[in-house]
Amino acid sequence: MAIIIRLDRVLADRKMQLSELADSVGISIVNLSNLKTGKVKAIRFSTLNEICKVLKCTPGDILEYEYMENESSQEED
Repeated sequence: MAIIIRLDRVLADRKMQLSELADSVGISIVNLSNLKTGKVKAIRFSTLNEICKVLKCTPGDILEYEYMENESSQEED
């Protein structure tokens, strides 16, 4: 997938543990860990909003797009 999750980098910059963020955001540490490792396919905007609020960052600090030549685009009918 061309979307890269940079949550680990932002957490390290803020010197915050994943469990601290999970408690502050109100999300389970398992779900947050899955997000951090890129094992999720989607994230709710409300969750992203809370993460950004706690970490004092923007979605662009957490999510990065990397163009991949071999990725096929899927068009909707």
